[in-house]
This record gives sequence, structure tokens and C-alpha cells, in this order.
Amino acid sequence: MYPFLRYASTIAYAALQVKRGNTLTFKDTSEIKLRCRLSDIDNFLEMNNGRVLTLYDMGRTDFAVRTGLGKQLLKNRWGLVVAGSTIQYRKRIRAFDKVTMKTHIAGFDERWMYIEQSMWVKGKPCSSALLRTGVTEGGKVIETARVLSALDQSDWELPPTGYVAEWIESDSDRPWPPIG
Repeated sequence: MYPFLRYASTIAYAALQVKRGNTLTFKDTSEIKLRCRLSDIDNFLEMNNGRVLTLYDMGRTDFAVRTGLGKQLLKNRWGLVVAGSTIQYRKRIRAFDKVTMKTHIAGFDERWMYIEQSMWVKGKPCSSALLRTGVTEGGKVIETARVLSALDQSDWELPPTGYVAEWIESDSDRPWPPIG
């Protein structure tokens, strides 16, 4: 089940941070803290891999609210979409572990923003995800330049480089639709 109450508390906490002046720019990294709950674990008593992706939603939401993107989404009736992701799991997150989740923009092009997220326990990285995300209007992805303009960050450029650029290139070779 999707953790709606937990998600709502993330939005409320992020809004409180904005009210207190703890805002972010698109160049910053969002950090939120959470605890691995019993509802997050699988039969191996560790955080379920699907739950990791669900909880990463909360990190992107905190980032959006604290950067002002959330306000622009409401004002312009925009939406958000994830159009691709890759994830690495390296260390188990066990029940009741305290987790720090980090979210930042790793690059963007004309259409997509590439978000990197990671979960850490006791200062050690546990998982890392790279996501291709976009802002939508009327069901279609809009240009990144419009989003940056709405946030008064039109002059910012962060072209994808390194592993982000390599992932974009390799993903373009992937067949679509998938083979039966």
C-alpha cells in the first residue's frame, strides 16, 4: 500500500521548512530523515526494493516543495513524471534503521531533469537511483527552460556528463516496445 499519510507528512514538513526560510535552489541537495518501518520491510527483514523507490518519491517531493517547484506546479497546473530510472542497491536497510535520503539534480537537457537520489545509514550509502524526470502540461513534457524560467533560474546550465550521459546514451539503445 502506498504510504499516503507518510507522504502527506513529508509535504507538511517541507512546507514548514519553507515557512521557516529553509528553502533550496535547484543547485542544492535536499536531505530528509526517516526510519525504516515494519511496513517497509520484506520477508528478509530489510527494506523492500519496491519500497525504496516509493520512499524516493518523498525525497523528490521535499526537493520540489523547498525549491519552489511545487508552488509552480500548482500555479501552472503542471504535473511531474518519471520516464526512466536505474537503481543500485549496495547495503541492506534493516527494520528501524535511521535513514538519510539525499536528492539533487545531476543534470538536465532541453526536456528532462536527471535526479540522483541516495539513502544512507550511519554515514554509509545503501542505495542510489538515477531518474529521468519531467514536468508536464496537458499530459506532455514541457521544455526544461520553461521550468527554470518559472523559478528565476533561466541562466543555470547543467548538461548531463559522466555516468548520467552514459546512461542516457545506453538507454536510447534499449528497444521499445519491449520484446515479448
